[in-house]
Parts: sequence; structure tokens; C-alpha cells
Amino acid sequence: MLGLGKKDTTLLLIVAALVVFAPFILNPFPGGSGMAQFNAGYPDLMQRFVIFGIFAIGFNILFGLTGYLSFGHAAFLGVGSYSAVWMFKLLSMNVLPAILLAVVFSGLFALLIGYISLRRSGIYFSILTLAFAQMCYALAYSVLTPITGGETGLQLAQDDPRILDAARDSGNLPVPGLFGLEMRSTADLVLGDWVFTFSAGYYFCAVVMLISFYMAIRIFRSPFGMMLRAIKSNQHRLNYTGLNARPYTLAAFVISGMYAGLAGGLMASMDPLAGAERMFWTASGEVVLMTILGGVGTLIGPVLGAGLIKYMENILSKINGDILHSWFAFLPDGLEDFIVTIVYPFIGKGWHLTLGLMFMAVVIFLPGGLVEAGQRIARAVRGRRSDDRKSATTEPAE
Repeated sequence: MLGLGKKDTTLLLIVAALVVFAPFILNPFPGGSGMAQFNAGYPDLMQRFVIFGIFAIGFNILFGLTGYLSFGHAAFLGVGSYSAVWMFKLLSMNVLPAILLAVVFSGLFALLIGYISLRRSGIYFSILTLAFAQMCYALAYSVLTPITGGETGLQLAQDDPRILDAARDSGNLPVPGLFGLEMRSTADLVLGDWVFTFSAGYYFCAVVMLISFYMAIRIFRSPFGMMLRAIKSNQHRLNYTGLNARPYTLAAFVISGMYAGLAGGLMASMDPLAGAERMFWTASGEVVLMTILGGVGTLIGPVLGAGLIKYMENILSKINGDILHSWFAFLPDGLEDFIVTIVYPFIGKGWHLTLGLMFMAVVIFLPGGLVEAGQRIARAVRGRRSDDRKSATTEPAE
């Protein structure tokens, strides 16, 4: 189907099913229960899941296939956001032109940065990309303030031209939409104690993510993807054959930057505000963590890693001391206070500590990330089933 093999088609259908039914899957607990705080099925968080999934998929095309580790991909995320907001200010609140401009501008910017940075490899390449991203961050805060809005960020204003929307300007600050359908539009489905929220913005981002995922599969399975794997395996040996690897690495870098710009454009489409903090080095480090936690070089791994980190950032960080005391209230007072004292540094504002420990465990015990963990579990289950079948068979009597 769609030019994919059976295995890839199955994977794409599984991802599509997870995306479509995410409002149900991410709301497993009823609203009035004490576990409802672990529900993640609200629109803003689901949008972050898929947007950062796109960001991580694109980064994985560069890092997972070529082995080139970039610490500057946040620059393309920021360029995409700024481009989209400027399109909203100048042309129309329709998200399609804004996203198209974000992808084009980030691709051109990635071409410039990649042409310079890819003259080096290894740690030198990583440092170059980090330097470029930090320069962009500094420029956005200082010299380019008329374009970026400086510390306050680039925001919409009532007096923006919006050439295509000027005739139907209602006097209120407009919101992004798709041919009249506002991205913030929602519909609720109430089933007993459960409330499931369906957001137009989320499903638009989900469709874009599925298209991006499909394109990543095609890149992975193409001759171009095989060439990128050869570069990662042994670039020097590839050069000895007479092949110039640089055009391939530059193409991978540009494609990866366009994915980052697409994610930035979607972020601006859901919330029309672009700030320089999206270009800070921590955003680049975050996508590295997402890819490694999920599984470098795998297809679905970066999406899983992005979902895990964003879940921890938005859910685990909200757990405070009072919630912990309510959980362990059945224990004797002294033991309850001791348990809360031990657990508290790992939740709330200390959720990064939990993420760091998880990252260390994955690097040491699961180099393949969450995907490798799933593969090990699947092999263990299949092995147990085969053992059960062998024990069920009886040897004939001699």
C-alpha cells in the first residue's frame, strides 16, 4: 500500500490508529478519580506530542541515518515559527501558506548552515551547529529585534496588514484556521465520568505527522537512505570508492531542517507566538534525548521518545508534596514522611532528575531505546509460547 512493504504498511496503520484514538488512549482514568491527573488527553498536550514527534522524526533522518549529531536544530524550529507568524501578520491566518513558508525558509537556512558545518564531521560538526544556533538565538534577542520581537517575541497585532483577510476583519484579534475552521475549535464527548476532547488543531497536526512519518519511511527504504547508512557505517571507505558523500549528507541535513521548520510552523499555527527561546540550545538537546530514548535509527522510536519526554514535562512535573502525602496516607506518619522525602526530589520541579536517570539507564542497558525494549519483550513472549508448545507435545512410546 502506498509503495510500502507489508511490515512498513502495518507500522503506518498502527501509528495512524494510535493518533486517531489518542483522546481515548490518553484518558484511561475517570475525571473524578485520584488518578485523573495522569490523563494526557487534552488538546494542548496532544498537539505537543505530534509536533515534537515531527521534530524528532526529522532529526532522526540526519542523526539516525548518517550519524551526524547536530546540536543546532532548534535554530530551524525557531526559523519555522517566525516565518509562520510573519505569514499570519502579512498575508492570511490560513495555516497552509504559513506552514509552507516555514518549511521553505527553514530549508534554505539549513542549506546555508549545512554547507558550512558539513565541511567538518564528528564533534567539530556538532560544535559548529551549536555555535550557529546560539548565534541565531543571540541575534533574535538583540540585532534582529525588529523582525523577531526581541524578548517579548513576535506576536499578532490588530493593525497587521493580512492582505487576504482584510476584507473580513471583524475587529477582534484573529486566530489561525484552515479555510474557516479554527485550530482551537474543540468538541467534547461525555461518557459517564470520562470527558474526551477532540480538537481540530490536534487532528490537523496529526495528519501532518502521519504524512511526515510516511515520507520518513520512504526515505529510510530508498536508495538515498541506503547511501546515508553507508555514510554512517564507514564514510572513509565510501570515499575510497570514488563517491562524494557530501551532497548526500547536505541533502539529509536540509531535509532534517525542513522537518524542524515544519514543527516550528505547526507550533505557531496552534499558538501564533514565536520567541527566541525556541532557538536555545536546550531545545536542540531535547530532540537529541527524544531520539536516543526512543531508538536512534528506528522509525517509530523518535515519536515514542517525544511522547515520553513531553508527558513527563507536563504530567510528572505537576505532582507536588500534597499529592504524594495523599498517595502514602495509609502508611504510619513517620514512614509516610520518609517516603515522601525520598520521592519528592524526582517529581515536580525535579522531573529532570528522573529524566536523567532514565536516560542513563537506556544508554547503559537499552542502547536501542524504547524500541529495543519492546523487541526484547516480544522475543521473550514468543520464546515462552514456543516453550509451552514444546512441553505440550508428547513423545511417542518406543
